[in-house]
Amino acid sequence: MPLLRRVTVAALGAALLAAAGLAGPATAGAAEEQAPPGCVQPGPTLRYLVLFDRGTAESDAGAQITAACGTAAVYYPEIAVAVATSPDPGFAERFGTDRAYSAQAEALNGAPAARKKVDETLATSRSPRTEPVDSVDRGHEQWDMDQIKAPQAHAVTGGDRRVVVGVLDSGIDPSHPDLVKALDPGLSAGCTTGKADPGQAAWAPTTSAHGTHVAGIIAAAEDGHGITGVAPGVRLASVKVVDDDGFIYPEYAVCGFMWAATHGMTVTNNSYFVDPWEFNCAGQRGQHVVTEALRRAVGFATAKGVLTVAAATNQGTDLTRPGTDSRSPDNGAARSRRLGEDCAVLPAQLRGVIAVSSVGANKVKASYSSYGLGAIDLTAPGGDGRQRGSGETQPCVLSTVPGGYGYYCGTSMAAPHVSGVAALLASTHPGASPATLTALLGEQATPVQCPNDYDLNDTGVQDAYCSGYGSYNGFYGHGLVNALAAVSDAAQAPSNP
Repeated sequence: MPLLRRVTVAALGAALLAAAGLAGPATAGAAEEQAPPGCVQPGPTLRYLVLFDRGTAESDAGAQITAACGTAAVYYPEIAVAVATSPDPGFAERFGTDRAYSAQAEALNGAPAARKKVDETLATSRSPRTEPVDSVDRGHEQWDMDQIKAPQAHAVTGGDRRVVVGVLDSGIDPSHPDLVKALDPGLSAGCTTGKADPGQAAWAPTTSAHGTHVAGIIAAAEDGHGITGVAPGVRLASVKVVDDDGFIYPEYAVCGFMWAATHGMTVTNNSYFVDPWEFNCAGQRGQHVVTEALRRAVGFATAKGVLTVAAATNQGTDLTRPGTDSRSPDNGAARSRRLGEDCAVLPAQLRGVIAVSSVGANKVKASYSSYGLGAIDLTAPGGDGRQRGSGETQPCVLSTVPGGYGYYCGTSMAAPHVSGVAALLASTHPGASPATLTALLGEQATPVQCPNDYDLNDTGVQDAYCSGYGSYNGFYGHGLVNALAAVSDAAQAPSNP
């Protein structure tokens, strides 16, 4: 997948206005008629996440937002979080930066603003094939499925249609033959304004193939054509949280989690980190708002029975000791900062989220995959250009893209393997809670021991250090997910998850 286009600050500002569906700066007359005394409207109109006390009524939240010179776009009373818009640069200060924050404002502070790859996921990539999508069976190219014993699992079951996996990503191609039967348009929505829009134009892919690739790994049809996903019998929902410039602002993710929670989804796959900070530090100005809003949204989803799976990101960083971050905010104006214990990658390091690292064809941690004892729960195949299995010509993962197929590598590709296995578990253990599914995933995973030598460049220096023991360590967590174990009659839910 190519690096998304670069935009200037001026162009980004215009794009933000268009993406939000908002008008530009109002005239002085309009400001006098619509805004409370003391409000100014120099623009641009930006979105803000706003925290309220639990139990705050929607009317009260709206009144507070109006008094602070903003407009409520949507309020989620279940978690007391709002998405508001305002052209007044003093909006956040009126609430206090511990309650209101605009990720868009961070993006506008950069000059020029540079776009990242989604989740920095594609450590390597291959161009999509152009042959007809249903011309041949390409299962023999899916080394990743063999690695987790998916073909053996499919001989038992491909999953239950009652299980729905929400793909929080850049959209799923609704016309791809491998995905048509799995995709449920009625459960899909676009969240790139912070408010869910169920129209197909809002949730279909536009500038990115990423979400379609992730979707194919989870549930591409087992029909003798193209590829087959981990759980071809379950349903998919396209929940678009990536905008056309590749940003995943926190309000998009909050919207996605709330949509999944209120629409009966079983699992969500999250192959991204929330912008604009790769490591969000709850103790730093404004970033507490992001951490708290996402914590509430994920917690609500979990309480509603949704299991959250997330990619561990691709910077090859020890997430428990990240040291220095020189890549945030993700807007071309990164500045170096020391990271403390309050800093974490979101959503992967939130409580209740299954964080997934990536291995290559040789079942060794991918060179790009982040890691950390206590930060990684499971591992799965994501591919690595430095690892080629016996007879394999492509080191990355083959899956669907709009109009065909493509090979991508990344933790973004590892996470959906886990989501697919979780969907199989939910199919064979109807009604299992997220805690039970989490416990089963860990118990059934195949342990992978720390490598004796992790010198990928043959320089005599270890490229990363794996701590822990055979059944639980910083590279692989509890081990490599096992699709066959998920559908085995011998698999029993633990009595005390």
